[in-house]
Amino acid sequence: MTATLLVRYGELALKSPPVRREFESALRRNILDQFVGAGLAARLRSDRGHLYVEADEAGPAVRILRRIFGVTSVSEVVEVASDRAAIRDRLLPLADARLATGSSFAVRARRTGQHAFTSQELARDLGGDVLDRFPDRALRVDLGHPDTELFVEVRGPRTYLSFDRFDGPGGLPLGVAGRLVALVDGPRGALGAYLMMKRGCRVAAVVPPDGHRFAEGVLRRFDPSQTVEGVPADPDAWPTALGALAERSHADGVVLPLTVEEFPAARAAWGDRVLFSPTLAWTEAEVTDRWEQVARLAS
Repeated sequence: MTATLLVRYGELALKSPPVRREFESALRRNILDQFVGAGLAARLRSDRGHLYVEADEAGPAVRILRRIFGVTSVSEVVEVASDRAAIRDRLLPLADARLATGSSFAVRARRTGQHAFTSQELARDLGGDVLDRFPDRALRVDLGHPDTELFVEVRGPRTYLSFDRFDGPGGLPLGVAGRLVALVDGPRGALGAYLMMKRGCRVAAVVPPDGHRFAEGVLRRFDPSQTVEGVPADPDAWPTALGALAERSHADGVVLPLTVEEFPAARAAWGDRVLFSPTLAWTEAEVTDRWEQVARLAS
């Protein structure tokens, strides 16, 4: 293994200890399933609030991790001992390749555990070390909008150095909530399915011809095992297909691409079936903008 990735998660860390353990286990399973599905090797370890993935190559590993619900961000890291001199001696060569003449930088330090320094002291001292090491580059500190950020995460006896953070989808791990069936006929339907997946639901998709590029081209990147069932272009056939798939998969509800005006008729037509429509109040422009963000994350 040649690359270490620090995987941060947010919301699930706020759960009670038993629920948190369950959600963390689901997150680990989902990560390993994605790596196995991609034919890549990975090894996982963890501490409180973070997972660490060791993989052969950073690039493919980051692309996989950014598509896993529950992950808020990913960084390739260099691991050193939590010793002030060791951190400095490893950080400076790494910074050498990143800091261009005349550029600005900031050191972002965070600390967990008992150490002889605070986070603020460490950030201040490392920033001074950088300025002292490269006096000919006219570097300047900019804590607001720096050209380069140097991240230093001190976690007990080990410290992790990184320069980049790649956003993940956040939310909750797939599989910790219920099962749903979604109509994916376009961006609104696909986004509705995505948002329920982000809440931990396994979502099977009923997909007319125009929806396949949304379901198979994007949604399945977040859940490669997702059930995608094609239906004809005739909208009259869609409710029957949705209901049948919901029965077969023991779904807890149906996700529909509704607007506010369409909801009353849909509510009456579906009777006791639980309906979800998370994009209900969004305009078409808002749906398009948000879906484009999701598609970029999946690429």
